[in-house]
Amino acid sequence: MTTERSGPALRRITGALFLIGALAFATAATILSATFDWPDILREPADVVLTRFAAGGPSLVWTWFATAWTYAVLIVPILLLPFVLGRRDDAALWVATFAGAISVVLALIGFLRWVFVVPPLAQMYQEGDAANRAALAAAWLAQHQFGGALLGEHLGQLLGIGWSVTLSTIILRSRVLPRWLGVFGLIASVLYLFNQGDILATAIPGFPVFDLAGLIGSTGWGLWVAALGVVLLLRPKAAPA
Repeated sequence: MTTERSGPALRRITGALFLIGALAFATAATILSATFDWPDILREPADVVLTRFAAGGPSLVWTWFATAWTYAVLIVPILLLPFVLGRRDDAALWVATFAGAISVVLALIGFLRWVFVVPPLAQMYQEGDAANRAALAAAWLAQHQFGGALLGEHLGQLLGIGWSVTLSTIILRSRVLPRWLGVFGLIASVLYLFNQGDILATAIPGFPVFDLAGLIGSTGWGLWVAALGVVLLLRPKAAPA
């Protein structure tokens, strides 16, 4: 009896965490976009970014902090999902699950740079002379390309897309969740993948860029995560594989 009750309960908890994580992150990201022009400002030069960051003050740092940890919520339901779907022995799903969990950690590192690395750089940039500012701009670019473009955006997004593509394919093949959710997941993942052009263009000038891929892809992917949470909440029992 305990096992029978814990199954639907765990499913609801997992669904709630997917939904809460998606909505909380969307809220924090919207505030960040309104106050700091994120993510467009990521492609601006150091002078623009560091000056605007310093002007944002502590409230901007806390907004980045909230953005980071609301996204980090997703690591828990991602790890719970194989148990919730009754697919503990599915090797492909477990590989995708660990990829998804790692993607959240990488994104968290990318976000938390703005809490622990960027503030002192921005402060020193404001107070420095021309020579110091040139050195700080180089330091800014190095950490931005490594922690942001490489870890958070390139690897983080690719691993997250790998998780969603694998999960969506499993949904379509096994019908463990509604078929439309698998189709939605594949479409959102492919659109999100096109955002890699913008990231690669930071290192390879002239690389083709689909300007709206970041907005459309990330929004669609976030809506799919929220939809996954809603489906798990409304269907307390797993469908037979």
